[in-house]
Amino acid sequence: QVHLVESGGGLVQPGGSLRRSCVASGSILSVNNMGWYRQAPGKQRELVAAISSNGRTNSLDSVKGRFTISRDDRKIAVYLQMNSLKPEDTAVYYCYLKTPGPDYWGQGTQVTVSS
Repeated sequence: QVHLVESGGGLVQPGGSLRRSCVASGSILSVNNMGWYRQAPGKQRELVAAISSNGRTNSLDSVKGRFTISRDDRKIAVYLQMNSLKPEDTAVYYCYLKTPGPDYWGQGTQVTVSS
């Protein structure tokens, strides 16, 4: 059985940084896209950033230049470096992993940006 374990969330002041990690455990033969979604209170879940198997990335306009997504296929891991954080980045962040079979999701971790 495959599990995605997230780490690196928490409380940070505006302008600060956090690094989110998401590591898969279990047997996965092939990985396609990996990425991060977030959901703020009262809002719909939105795609923050994604990275394809060949390293192509895309991200939400509001995080361009501040967030960087990367992946390590040996570890089956995806990372999100978040810099210059703003209060509007406050949300629960979820990692995901797409395979030719099922998709997998992390448990979700709160990121709060507040002074």
